Amino acid sequence: MLRLIDSEKAHSVGVSSLTKIGQTSIGRGILESLYQSPELPTTVFGMPFHHPLGLAAGFDKKAQALSGWPSLGFSWMEYGGITRFPQDGNPKPRMFRANKENALVNRMGFNNPGALAVRESLVDRKSKGQWPNNPIAANIGRSKKVSNDDAPGDYSSTLDILWDYSDFFVLNISSPNTPGLRELQEEEHLSKVLSACNNVRERKGNYKPILLKFSPDMENEQLLNSAETALKSGVDGFVATNTTISRYVPKNSQSRSVFAQTGGLSGRPLKSRSLEVVNLLYDYTESKIPIVGVGGIDSPESAWDMINSGASLIQLYSALVFQGPSVVSHIVKGLKRKVKENNFLNIQEAVGYYHK
Repeated sequence: MLRLIDSEKAHSVGVSSLTKIGQTSIGRGILESLYQSPELPTTVFGMPFHHPLGLAAGFDKKAQALSGWPSLGFSWMEYGGITRFPQDGNPKPRMFRANKENALVNRMGFNNPGALAVRESLVDRKSKGQWPNNPIAANIGRSKKVSNDDAPGDYSSTLDILWDYSDFFVLNISSPNTPGLRELQEEEHLSKVLSACNNVRERKGNYKPILLKFSPDMENEQLLNSAETALKSGVDGFVATNTTISRYVPKNSQSRSVFAQTGGLSGRPLKSRSLEVVNLLYDYTESKIPIVGVGGIDSPESAWDMINSGASLIQLYSALVFQGPSVVSHIVKGLKRKVKENNFLNIQEAVGYYHK
């Protein structure tokens, strides 16, 4: 039914409904009876996960439905992107569905109420005992009104504000929808952003992982240069990848119309490049730091490919739009079956198996 109305409106209705249902134990119980995923335990960043599959950033921008996502079968969630200052994002319409391609195009532009407002809502959630037991990540972006020269202070301030309300953090320096943001992937800017965030972590005293989210549109050499800078700056992991501005020409007229929109493309067309980037990073880092694989994961097969390519954790977004919440348990059941078929003791043995 939601697919019959405007994409952004459908998104808002879905998240708002889950927020309300997730606030009650009865509501969560009903969802769990329909959508709960099996256990396929793994440990990443020193944290236990029920299974590798989580919700990608951009779906729960305001962190409003955190209590409900585990009931849909997710083992972890990434909220945001959150910016230091509130912002409305880009003009509407700004989210489009290409149904035949199982793809989305969005130019949302980090629309969110700002870090302070998000923290206030999370404080309230914790005080009411509605904090989920699953690991939670916060996605942090640069405020649109802040220049790249001032980005280190912008990212580190948001990190500081949200520190107590996330188990790990993803620095989003790769969204195509904030002008100039992708320039932060260059060594000069990147080292300063990571240094400022490391200073916050040192001051806080309780170590939490900081990850970097890469663009799929970088040349391989540029990608590895950024990865090297990040590793020298003490980054704990990578997320591969963000949405892409590259396009092919679909045969379907509705999809061609959507693909002609400016913004980031996600979903099935992103799968090939995301796999390439995960493979590249896994090789380059010699499997020493975890990689989160995201982009085009919509089946047990695509999830298995991503894990075998080197992803310790995986995420989905578009598949939830096109297949509904049952896709989560479907993928995890498929992964569990593949672990057994390949005689692995656990899912961790499958990470990077294509490289062995």
